[in-house]
Amino acid sequence: MIVIVCPGQGSQTPGFLTPWLEHDVYRDQLVGISQAIGVDLVAHGTVSDSDTIRDTAIAQPLIVAAGLITLSTLLADGRRDRIGGVAGHSVGEITAATASGVLDPLDAMKLVNARAMAMADAAALDRTGMSAVVGADEDELLALLRELGLEPANFNGGGQIVVAGTLDALDKLRSAPPSGARVIPLQVAGAFHTRYMIPAVDHLRAVAATISPRDPIVPLWSTHAGELVTGGAECLDLIVGQVSSPVRWDHTTRSL
Repeated sequence: MIVIVCPGQGSQTPGFLTPWLEHDVYRDQLVGISQAIGVDLVAHGTVSDSDTIRDTAIAQPLIVAAGLITLSTLLADGRRDRIGGVAGHSVGEITAATASGVLDPLDAMKLVNARAMAMADAAALDRTGMSAVVGADEDELLALLRELGLEPANFNGGGQIVVAGTLDALDKLRSAPPSGARVIPLQVAGAFHTRYMIPAVDHLRAVAATISPRDPIVPLWSTHAGELVTGGAECLDLIVGQVSSPVRWDHTTRSL
């Protein structure tokens, strides 16, 4: 049995799908997905540069499409019983929901495309970003974030917390970090998983309402609190709410 961990944004590099697309079955699959959502993922997975694929509206569909191609290989014989469980980080939760049977692949791509565009639009409203903080005492860091008007976005475990907010506040954090900590700016378009993404939630919820999820047929963990998700509707609600709330990957890995 295996546990599948589905990565989130930032896991892709230019040309990372090129080896896959040497095989017609995967190329045909990606062409079909591209046509369904109106985004040329074949080009973005092979020849687009790093600045292009870092764009939220491109990065998220590209990552989930890559996950679905991988999933089709793991499930080539249709045997989900080999999967002991599945979890996803950030946008990877959509891939995980598909692996667990909650979403079919086209609904997953429809959802991630809407998510990406809505989050990109929300990110354009303010000059915001994200930074990884490594080695900080969590209580000390959270207190400092409150003073600066920043928010924790990803509790990644292993001493790393990604924080988000205005660029000015992130610069202040970097210039005066918590004792013994490093602050590393991330190349992302906005303050994801924070209040700055609230404008994206209503749009995503409206798109989610057009999808008919199924209950998971293999164990599925949410990063809301690292808990098992037992219902398809619950899973979809958590995916929508996750856009503007922290990713508790620390809790999820503890559960795994």
